[in-house]
Amino acid sequence: MLRIATFNINGIRATHKRGFGDWLAGRGLDVLALQEVRAPIGALPEDAFGDYHVVYEPGQIPGRNGVAVLTRERPAAIRTWDAEVLVRAPGEQHLHTEPAPDRIPLARGLSRYAHEGRYVEVDLAEAPVTIASVYLPKGGLPAELQDPRRMREAPDGGAKHARKQAFMAAFARQLARSRKASLAQGREYLLMGDLNLAHTRYDVAHWRRNQKSEGFLPEEREWMAAQISPRTLVDVVRRLHPEQDGPYSWWSWLGQAYARGDGWRIDYHLATPRLARTAVSAAVDREHAGVRLSDHGAVVVDYDL
Repeated sequence: MLRIATFNINGIRATHKRGFGDWLAGRGLDVLALQEVRAPIGALPEDAFGDYHVVYEPGQIPGRNGVAVLTRERPAAIRTWDAEVLVRAPGEQHLHTEPAPDRIPLARGLSRYAHEGRYVEVDLAEAPVTIASVYLPKGGLPAELQDPRRMREAPDGGAKHARKQAFMAAFARQLARSRKASLAQGREYLLMGDLNLAHTRYDVAHWRRNQKSEGFLPEEREWMAAQISPRTLVDVVRRLHPEQDGPYSWWSWLGQAYARGDGWRIDYHLATPRLARTAVSAAVDREHAGVRLSDHGAVVVDYDL
């Protein structure tokens, strides 16, 4: 059995203060994909990643993004989008990064995002599985849906929306390549992370009124539908929890959304079909010891390999 999780921690320094280290030590995970680590290497908390091997791609935008994969054993291979990574064994505290041993040939349109700390993948040493951690841009509304009276940020003419659409188009090409490359090497492929979008009506509380909200726009939902199928990638949590609300993985810090359970399911396990069929249980850790560690919850799946 492998217990594998994905968790957007929204800043490792903040989440450590809330108890991330205790949660990590006690959750019994074999693999953990992290997003929004959001810390320069020199600013990582002491023992930031507990008793795990870590591959951390911090990106080059100070205080933003950053993805990592934590494993019990040192990965058999490490690949990035042309970026350097921090590779540490348990107990190590060195600060230097190094080029990933393997750099992924990038699909058309993706190179402009390679420096942003949005993707890293490793091959597990203990199982024939490639694990990828991804963080998609949040995006925004298209120009025709922007109303200054209802926006916390100034209208941008749809620039953020257009940028997210361009990223998703390029990433779709890359995702197909990565999946096929893993299978060609006899490995299953598991993409985990914060996709910043919800797919179906079961993935958003009050879905009717959110149909014109960023993250649930028709074009975002169509993109998601194009990435999954019984023959390519399977939404593992939805396979285990069909046609039910949630389990949600993100709740706004604002208002009473969390208390009311008004969440979104935007954090995913997308697995090749053979791997998806081994999943036996899935849960979302909303909090630890009564404290929210992040505005996201960890999505934890047990795979019976």
